[in-house]
Amino acid sequence: MELQVYKQDGSKTSKMKLNESVFGITPNEDVIYRAVQSELTNSRQGTHSAKSRGMVRGGGRKPFKQKGRGVARAGSTRSPLWRGGGTVFGPQPHGYSYKMPRKMKLLARRSILSYKANNDGLIILDEISVDEPKTKEFMKILNELNIADKKVTVLLGESKTNVFLAGRNIRNIAILEAKNASTYDLIDCDVILTEKSGVDVLTKQLMVQ
Repeated sequence: MELQVYKQDGSKTSKMKLNESVFGITPNEDVIYRAVQSELTNSRQGTHSAKSRGMVRGGGRKPFKQKGRGVARAGSTRSPLWRGGGTVFGPQPHGYSYKMPRKMKLLARRSILSYKANNDGLIILDEISVDEPKTKEFMKILNELNIADKKVTVLLGESKTNVFLAGRNIRNIAILEAKNASTYDLIDCDVILTEKSGVDVLTKQLMVQ
């Protein structure tokens, strides 16, 4: 499988041959769903908390006598029925964890890359660089490629401070190193914009041995 490689000004250069085991497989939708679910679930802190009746301060003394007032009996002012009382079955802190086998995680990313590559969702540049860390410099690249109005995940072969600073304030643009791209990063976009070196990193990371 081959894809056209572009320059930053939108002009074409040579074509790049892609590894079939990474960019040419039949996407597995079930594994993609499970991988995204795992990443989103594991990102939850689980610090939600509400005080139960036993945690609320006060209420140790019976508020009024048992009989003679013509109202319902009460043993504490911290009953869930009272204002300021505890919460019945409220949320308590606990961890969220949804683990997946490593091979399934890799398959999910290969599935997304294969889908993008076969549906005009993957654009390869020979290099992504800007002279100055300015937003207009990065917007110029997006305009030349006609993707300024799309949600784009930019994958770099290595960390580039100027590129990150130039694109971080642009809406719907995510910039990260290719080696750190998760399943959610790859699927949560209209277009994946990557360098040739980024493709090499993904191939080395995801290739079936």
